[in-house]
Amino acid sequence: MRALLSTLLLALIPFGAAAIEEPDYEVIQQLDGAEVRKYAAYVVAQVRVSGPAERAGNEAFPILAGYIFGRNKGARKLEMTAPVTQAAVPVRMDMTAPVTQSPSPGGFVVQFVLPKTVTLASAPEPLDPRVELREMPGKRIAAIRYSGFWTQDNHDTHLARLRAALGAARLQPVGEPTLARYNPPFTPWFLRRNEIWLEIEGSTEPAAAGSGKGRD
Repeated sequence: MRALLSTLLLALIPFGAAAIEEPDYEVIQQLDGAEVRKYAAYVVAQVRVSGPAERAGNEAFPILAGYIFGRNKGARKLEMTAPVTQAAVPVRMDMTAPVTQSPSPGGFVVQFVLPKTVTLASAPEPLDPRVELREMPGKRIAAIRYSGFWTQDNHDTHLARLRAALGAARLQPVGEPTLARYNPPFTPWFLRRNEIWLEIEGSTEPAAAGSGKGRD
């Protein structure tokens, strides 16, 4: 039932990723089959789930979709954006990160990017305590784009290519890789836009004062 609900909710995303809003970035370096982008800061709604990886999205999507579609204080509905991202949570996390509740070790973080007009201060407060609001600082991200199904083999193959491209360019990645998905699951495999992101070492810009939004 949960998987069916996720599929139905994903169907609300427009077919073409170009038709919906994405975070602002500029390409600052071309790599072999990949690129380095400089992202501006943006705000996300996120949820931490246990996994495994192939089920994390289905588990997280109804929770985050509920927030986007009005399960928040004021019943405010927000526009859907792209991509939906998923990354493994390391066993140890930086406890100074501007999240709305303390992280737990392990599992996966799935994020919805909020519209550019929404700031951490103006974002409606979630009614579901599992939903966290976070400002992602501006940073440099190495990204590789590929089509096809969301399989572990597809992911691992392109992650290896991205790491090889970074090594050839003498760039050092940090943190866990992030899977970015731009299309609903009914999109034909050859039209899907998938990406893997790796942050570049030393690229994060300092967060602005007061950038965190906590919960009482």
